[in-house]
Amino acid sequence: MLEEEAIGMGKNSGKSSGTGGRRTSMTPQAASRVQSAGAKNPGGRTAQTGFPARAQSAAAKGSRAAGK
Repeated sequence: MLEEEAIGMGKNSGKSSGTGGRRTSMTPQAASRVQSAGAKNPGGRTAQTGFPARAQSAAAKGSRAAGK
């Protein structure tokens, strides 16, 4: 096995959430912060990727699942 292959095998080839493998729910407050960031900079990456809408959707689903 080549050294590059051995090094590459330990890396995560998928998308990283930056949370170290743990997942947390999107809260309505967090979704609000995401939407605010997108509104403050409409030309920025957050706004252009559609993430604010996905964050809002995830927060709504999480609230319904928690029975809030």
